[in-house]
Amino acid sequence: MPQPHVIILRAPGTNCDRETAFAFERAGARAEIVHVNRLLEEPDLLARFQVLCIPGGFSYGDDVAAGRIFAMRLGHHLSEAILRFRDDDKLILGICNGFQTLIKAGVLVPSDEAGPAATLAWNDSGRFEDRWVELRVKGTRCVFLRGIERMYLPVAHAEGKFVPRDDDALRQLADAGQLVLRYVLADEGQADGSTVPYPANPNGSVDAVAGVCDATGRVFGLMPHPERHIDPTHHPRWTRGEAGEVGDGLPVFLNAVGYFD
Repeated sequence: MPQPHVIILRAPGTNCDRETAFAFERAGARAEIVHVNRLLEEPDLLARFQVLCIPGGFSYGDDVAAGRIFAMRLGHHLSEAILRFRDDDKLILGICNGFQTLIKAGVLVPSDEAGPAATLAWNDSGRFEDRWVELRVKGTRCVFLRGIERMYLPVAHAEGKFVPRDDDALRQLADAGQLVLRYVLADEGQADGSTVPYPANPNGSVDAVAGVCDATGRVFGLMPHPERHIDPTHHPRWTRGEAGEVGDGLPVFLNAVGYFD
């Protein structure tokens, strides 16, 4: 297949679009940064692309709640186009603010008359958390995480706490294999959220959930930033020899490109 074409959808306040485009291009894709207003004017523009990515930042200043206004614009005006994009066997990725946007737009987790199965809330610390975290992949459902077991990535957010609606919703998401990425301790690496305290679990997420995919595995949202660990020199201790041959985040983008081989 020709080189996959990625749309990086930005809004006022987005600030990780260029880094995300760079990551996709390093993985072999063609990336185009598009303002949401352009897509609102021409929803059929999505047909040109194979991957839709909503990057990190503070869309619309995170007024009301992180990602809420961006989610409302997508949900009210572009929901049919986005669902059609997903159903055409294409990929959708939301990073940090993009994750907040996707989950609040109803793209990632199921909703019913009682509301969405989960949301993202304020960190338990009550403040912005900016640190590197250890992560473990759970299951094989998510396209973006195939072949990855662990990652070391930075987080930078104030509203990243994964909160299910109730215990039944959490169990249903877990049973469906959608809770695909968790914070873990550096020295033990277990995926039991009850044993991962702050700051290893930087926001207090229930079951230490750091990332969620939809039922198809082709829509993925995560709070950590894979685009910020693409090269070995992005590792905070690379001069001490702790970095790998490539940054831990690069395989996420390689998986997206490889999906279309």
